[in-house]
Amino acid sequence: MDIENTTENIHFESRLDLSELQQRVDAVRQEIKKVIVGQDKMIDKLLVAILANGHLLLEGVPGVAKTLTAKLLAKTIDMDFSRIQFTPDLMPSDILGTSVFDVKTSEFEFKKGPVFSNLILIDEINRAPAKTQAALFEVMEERQITIDGNRYTMDKPFLVIATQNPIEQEGTYRLPEAQLDRFLFKITIDYPTLDEEVLILQREHHIQNQSKEDQINSILNAEEIIRFQQLVKQVIVEENLLQYIAKIVGNTRENALLYLGASPRASIAILNAAKGFAAIAGRDFVTPEDIKEAAIPVIQHRVIISPEREMEGLTAPEIIKQILETIDIPR
Repeated sequence: MDIENTTENIHFESRLDLSELQQRVDAVRQEIKKVIVGQDKMIDKLLVAILANGHLLLEGVPGVAKTLTAKLLAKTIDMDFSRIQFTPDLMPSDILGTSVFDVKTSEFEFKKGPVFSNLILIDEINRAPAKTQAALFEVMEERQITIDGNRYTMDKPFLVIATQNPIEQEGTYRLPEAQLDRFLFKITIDYPTLDEEVLILQREHHIQNQSKEDQINSILNAEEIIRFQQLVKQVIVEENLLQYIAKIVGNTRENALLYLGASPRASIAILNAAKGFAAIAGRDFVTPEDIKEAAIPVIQHRVIISPEREMEGLTAPEIIKQILETIDIPR
């Protein structure tokens, strides 16, 4: 028997048809990259978060295109979009809505706020006071709000992209751990390299008076996003990989470098994100590399470094990398 020829005739077919999803994701990438230079991994994480139906926290200093990236992403998806600028005087009713007395009917009518949309961009989320932050809890977790005893359900898909500046302290409020835990990913945006910055300047000079957003075409719609989200849920995960995820998250709770470890919500987030990474790669099964790719953006905002180690300059991503290096990768 000719083993070599037999092997050549074997075709491993995907159990899920991810070709359309992969093509659309690649098209969205190309649209965003018309304007955004570099940041390929950040763009992939944005797309994975959407496919995993999770909220995003973008962190970076002013001027690294946090808000622009979110607006461009919204432009590639044909669905309702709202942008809310958080300020210290912002009240919960400013984002959720309020009941207004209608003189003609002598009844109160609820006027929906900007949070009633499919994709919400919250700029400088750490500038709003605790009362307004708390108003986001229910809507981010349950995709619903309760006002005056009435429950209002958000239209699907419903995703929040929030930005914050890690340096500025004046007029800001630290996000509580309970709210940070509602974000699937925290993505840190760094400065561009020298070559990337030169390309940014060249593009800026070339477009002159043209709007950056006008260069972006819509690729997806809300119905397709919902369909792709359901498809991603079906991506296969072997039992040994579930144990791998549990070991990673469990290590954060026992790690001497950390004061607070990650909760089971982090494990579920890694699972869902890993499925998303597999799907955009065209695979219907998760690999250990997908899990490792998801671990840092999922865990880094869910743990608290011990004060001694924080004073030494140790960061959460560094600790998570150490954890990943110590746990045996299943094969």
